[in-house]
Amino acid sequence: MPAPEPSPPQSSPSAAASHSGAYVLAEAAARARDIGAATGGRPLVARVPPLPTPPPADAPTAEARAAGGALDRILRGPSGLGTVSLRPARCEGASAPVEAPAAPAEGSPVPGLYHHPVPEPDPVRVAEVGRRIKSWALDEVELYPEDWEDQFDGFSVGRYMVACHPDAPTVDHLMLATRLMVAENAVDDCYCEDHGGSPIGLGGRLLLAHTALDPLHTTKEYQPRWAESLHSDAPRRAYRSAMEYFRGAASPSQADRFRHDMARLHLGYLAEAAWAQTDHVPEVWEYLAMRQFNNFRPCPTITDTVGGYELPADLHAGPAMQRVIALAGNATTIVNDLYSYTKELDSPGRHLNLPVVIAEREGIADRDAYMKAIDVHNELMHDFEAEAAALAAACPVPGVRRFLRGVAVWVDGNHYWHRTNTYRYGLPDFW
Repeated sequence: MPAPEPSPPQSSPSAAASHSGAYVLAEAAARARDIGAATGGRPLVARVPPLPTPPPADAPTAEARAAGGALDRILRGPSGLGTVSLRPARCEGASAPVEAPAAPAEGSPVPGLYHHPVPEPDPVRVAEVGRRIKSWALDEVELYPEDWEDQFDGFSVGRYMVACHPDAPTVDHLMLATRLMVAENAVDDCYCEDHGGSPIGLGGRLLLAHTALDPLHTTKEYQPRWAESLHSDAPRRAYRSAMEYFRGAASPSQADRFRHDMARLHLGYLAEAAWAQTDHVPEVWEYLAMRQFNNFRPCPTITDTVGGYELPADLHAGPAMQRVIALAGNATTIVNDLYSYTKELDSPGRHLNLPVVIAEREGIADRDAYMKAIDVHNELMHDFEAEAAALAAACPVPGVRRFLRGVAVWVDGNHYWHRTNTYRYGLPDFW
């Protein structure tokens, strides 16, 4: 078999920006306005302001002006009247692991883990999201039996989503992400893991569940049977309902973006299941490839919908933006591997996570493997932040910077939830 030809080189963000120029950015703004007109002025449409007048030819380039401070501006968020509540409490300019300040929440961070502290999420919103999601789970989709109630409460999904989406304009916007998060967790538990899950037959179950997100288009004879199947088990009921709410608020492009990322997630589930069936421990790079699909990516990719605006599809789909989103998803998923390490060791069977794979494949002690997994996370985080800063400098569209900041805040909120959720997680005795 001949060796594949190398892919053509990708333009750097700055080169792509200079090649596209103001015309492409203006076109993106026009498309965002057209979406609003086509949907009757739905509230979740981006409003991209006109581009500023280009500077004189001898003025410093946007890249030169922004390179040093772009990341700081992204992490600080907007400034000016009425924007204080939108700014997360990041540690600006940190180049070493930082500890969160004293706060009411429990839990200690993984020592040496590079992260940023966040303020405690609004307790009023946390309580309201918690109340609404429990009502939805019990009354609308019959998600779990009574004996699972403690586990549902222990998930603390309200605190999770409020920490990850502090710029959500309303609780209704927060609920878009919360229902989807709970539905995804139900599929993982019931199809893959804790509550009756199995790798055997997983592909068929996931495929049918995916049709609750990406509807089946078939003949009149068979359509009713498919529609009926969407109510046949808790995961499909949850997917169907959560997606219906999401479609009611998102643009068609945002909804299709989410479906694509959920297909990625399901592909990752299937790879892990295949390895479980054959008792295969992948190489470290293979495990990381699986985790790029079986990860949190569907969550930060909808940050604009939850925030009440839209990043135009072409700006979201660009290679530089896709790399930023992928790095964010990869880093946050390694956070899960690190905080859930002891929980998974105490569970029946062998659970693959990054420290376990490193220990077995590289023949090192469990503690050393865990420390190396921390290093992997930290490198991914630094790459994520550097790529986000480069993209912000290369494509200075307000919607792009707001989206990048939303992803960064989601990354921080995800770490906050893992650190503080002592009901689910505890750290190994390695220090």
